[in-house]
Amino acid sequence: MNAKQTYSVEFREQALAKALQRGNRSVGAVAAELNMNVLTLRKWIRVSNAANRKPVPVDARRPQDWSLEERLLALKQTHGLDERALHAWCRERGLFAHHLAQWRAQFCSGSATSERASAPELRELKQANAQLQRELKRKEKALAEAAALLVLSKKYQALFGDEDE
Repeated sequence: MNAKQTYSVEFREQALAKALQRGNRSVGAVAAELNMNVLTLRKWIRVSNAANRKPVPVDARRPQDWSLEERLLALKQTHGLDERALHAWCRERGLFAHHLAQWRAQFCSGSATSERASAPELRELKQANAQLQRELKRKEKALAEAAALLVLSKKYQALFGDEDE
């Protein structure tokens, strides 16, 4: 069968219904019964499943962007869940189980409140860091220049000796 065959919408819906309600029969057996290509039927099933799947609400924020209140609420919600349910809960929110374990450890140790500096303090620290980095680069350049001058003066003295005297 080299020619590409087109199927009506009604046939497609009936074939999908038959394939989805096939019981323990294979997709190939249903495709053979309908006298169609098994790959076409599998594609229809895959597209149908993707269209019927509910979109999973994913929290676009990074784990470190969660506020302390949200972290505490997440720990409350996940407390006592078995491993499978915990991972499902984490997938829905864009987290991993190790993030929850890390948050729990921070709350238990009391370091959760000191974890974040306020925005103005953080901005000041970044500016101070940038200024110190610029100063360090300037001093490194000056030191390299001084070292080069010292090497050149020693070479000059080695070549010409004590002619200045």
